Amino acid sequence: MAKLTRAQREWHPGMKKKQRSTKVMFASTVLTCEAFLAIFVTLAAFGLKRAEPALVLSLGAAVAVLCIITCALLRKPAGYLIGWILQVVFFLCGFILVDMFYLSVFFGLCWWYALKKGGEIDVENKRRAAAQQEWDRAHPNVES
Repeated sequence: MAKLTRAQREWHPGMKKKQRSTKVMFASTVLTCEAFLAIFVTLAAFGLKRAEPALVLSLGAAVAVLCIITCALLRKPAGYLIGWILQVVFFLCGFILVDMFYLSVFFGLCWWYALKKGGEIDVENKRRAAAQQEWDRAHPNVES
Protein backbone atom coordinates (compact mmCIF):
# COMPACT_ATOMS: atom_id res chain seq x y z
CA MET A 1 0.00 0.00 0.00
CA ALA A 2 1.21 3.51 -0.77
CA LYS A 3 2.52 5.72 1.99
CA LEU A 4 0.05 8.34 3.22
CA THR A 5 0.86 12.00 2.82
CA ARG A 6 1.01 14.33 5.82
CA ALA A 7 -2.37 15.82 4.87
CA GLN A 8 -3.89 12.34 4.69
CA ARG A 9 -2.42 11.33 8.07
CA GLU A 10 -3.71 14.49 9.76
CA TRP A 11 -7.20 14.24 8.28
CA HIS A 12 -10.15 13.41 10.53
CA PRO A 13 -13.91 13.26 9.89
CA GLY A 14 -15.61 16.63 9.99
CA MET A 15 -12.42 18.47 9.12
CA LYS A 16 -13.03 21.54 6.95
CA LYS A 17 -11.36 21.50 3.54
CA LYS A 18 -9.21 24.52 2.73
CA GLN A 19 -10.74 26.54 -0.10
CA ARG A 20 -8.56 26.65 -3.22
CA SER A 21 -7.98 29.98 -4.87
CA THR A 22 -9.95 30.46 -8.07
CA LYS A 23 -7.48 33.13 -9.13
CA VAL A 24 -4.62 30.61 -8.93
CA MET A 25 -6.62 27.99 -10.86
CA PHE A 26 -7.56 30.44 -13.63
CA ALA A 27 -4.01 31.82 -13.90
CA SER A 28 -2.54 28.30 -13.96
CA THR A 29 -4.86 27.37 -16.80
CA VAL A 30 -3.73 30.36 -18.87
CA LEU A 31 -0.05 29.67 -18.18
CA THR A 32 -0.42 26.01 -19.11
CA CYS A 33 -2.05 26.97 -22.41
CA GLU A 34 0.78 29.44 -22.97
CA ALA A 35 3.31 26.67 -22.40
CA PHE A 36 1.72 24.78 -25.29
CA LEU A 37 1.75 27.99 -27.31
CA ALA A 38 5.48 28.36 -26.61
CA ILE A 39 6.09 24.83 -27.89
CA PHE A 40 4.12 25.43 -31.08
CA VAL A 41 5.75 28.81 -31.71
CA THR A 42 9.15 27.19 -31.19
CA LEU A 43 8.33 24.54 -33.77
CA ALA A 44 7.09 27.18 -36.22
CA ALA A 45 10.18 29.35 -35.78
CA PHE A 46 12.37 26.26 -36.13
CA GLY A 47 10.59 25.17 -39.31
CA LEU A 48 10.78 28.66 -40.83
CA LYS A 49 14.50 28.86 -39.95
CA ARG A 50 14.13 32.24 -38.21
CA ALA A 51 17.36 31.76 -36.21
CA GLU A 52 19.90 29.12 -35.28
CA PRO A 53 18.06 25.85 -34.50
CA ALA A 54 19.80 25.34 -31.15
CA LEU A 55 18.93 28.88 -30.06
CA VAL A 56 15.29 28.61 -31.14
CA LEU A 57 14.76 25.22 -29.50
CA SER A 58 16.51 26.11 -26.24
CA LEU A 59 14.74 29.46 -25.81
CA GLY A 60 11.37 27.95 -26.69
CA ALA A 61 11.85 25.12 -24.23
CA ALA A 62 12.98 27.58 -21.55
CA VAL A 63 9.86 29.73 -22.00
CA ALA A 64 7.58 26.67 -21.92
CA VAL A 65 9.23 25.35 -18.76
CA LEU A 66 9.09 28.81 -17.16
CA CYS A 67 5.34 28.93 -17.82
CA ILE A 68 4.87 25.63 -15.99
CA ILE A 69 7.18 26.61 -13.11
CA THR A 70 5.31 29.89 -12.72
CA CYS A 71 2.12 27.91 -12.06
CA ALA A 72 3.74 26.65 -8.85
CA LEU A 73 4.72 30.19 -7.85
CA LEU A 74 1.24 31.67 -8.13
CA ARG A 75 0.63 31.40 -4.40
CA LYS A 76 3.18 34.20 -4.00
CA PRO A 77 3.05 37.73 -5.48
CA ALA A 78 6.25 37.05 -7.45
CA GLY A 79 4.37 34.43 -9.47
CA TYR A 80 1.99 37.03 -10.85
CA LEU A 81 4.89 39.36 -11.67
CA ILE A 82 6.63 36.57 -13.58
CA GLY A 83 3.33 35.89 -15.35
CA TRP A 84 3.13 39.49 -16.54
CA ILE A 85 6.75 39.32 -17.69
CA LEU A 86 5.89 36.20 -19.67
CA GLN A 87 3.06 38.11 -21.35
CA VAL A 88 5.60 40.70 -22.50
CA VAL A 89 7.96 37.95 -23.70
CA PHE A 90 5.17 36.43 -25.79
CA PHE A 91 4.40 39.86 -27.26
CA LEU A 92 8.07 40.36 -28.15
CA CYS A 93 8.00 37.01 -29.95
CA GLY A 94 5.88 38.86 -32.50
CA PHE A 95 9.10 40.24 -33.95
CA ILE A 96 10.07 36.66 -34.83
CA LEU A 97 6.62 35.44 -35.90
CA VAL A 98 4.15 38.21 -36.74
CA ASP A 99 1.14 36.11 -35.73
CA MET A 100 2.41 36.18 -32.16
CA PHE A 101 1.33 39.81 -31.88
CA TYR A 102 -2.30 38.69 -32.20
CA LEU A 103 -1.89 35.59 -30.07
CA SER A 104 -0.03 37.43 -27.33
CA VAL A 105 -2.73 40.08 -27.12
CA PHE A 106 -5.37 37.35 -26.87
CA PHE A 107 -3.46 35.49 -24.15
CA GLY A 108 -2.62 38.75 -22.39
CA LEU A 109 -6.33 39.52 -22.19
CA CYS A 110 -6.99 35.98 -20.93
CA TRP A 111 -4.30 36.49 -18.26
CA TRP A 112 -5.77 39.83 -17.18
CA TYR A 113 -9.30 38.39 -17.08
CA ALA A 114 -8.15 35.34 -15.09
CA LEU A 115 -6.54 37.57 -12.47
CA LYS A 116 -9.43 40.03 -12.32
CA LYS A 117 -12.33 37.56 -12.21
CA GLY A 118 -10.43 34.99 -10.18
CA GLY A 119 -9.70 37.63 -7.55
CA GLU A 120 -13.34 38.73 -7.50
CA ILE A 121 -14.51 35.14 -7.07
CA ASP A 122 -12.02 34.58 -4.24
CA VAL A 123 -13.30 37.68 -2.42
CA GLU A 124 -16.89 36.48 -2.86
CA ASN A 125 -15.99 32.99 -1.60
CA LYS A 126 -14.34 34.46 1.52
CA ARG A 127 -17.38 36.64 2.16
CA ARG A 128 -19.70 33.65 1.82
CA ALA A 129 -17.50 31.50 4.08
CA ALA A 130 -17.56 34.23 6.75
CA ALA A 131 -21.35 34.48 6.48
CA GLN A 132 -21.62 30.68 6.75
CA GLN A 133 -19.45 30.66 9.89
CA GLU A 134 -21.57 33.40 11.42
CA TRP A 135 -24.73 31.43 10.65
CA ASP A 136 -23.20 28.23 12.09
CA ARG A 137 -22.35 30.09 15.33
CA ALA A 138 -25.87 31.51 15.55
CA HIS A 139 -27.49 28.10 14.88
CA PRO A 140 -25.30 25.48 16.58
CA ASN A 141 -27.86 22.66 16.60
CA VAL A 142 -28.77 22.85 12.90
CA GLU A 143 -26.86 20.75 10.35
CA SER A 144 -25.74 22.80 7.36
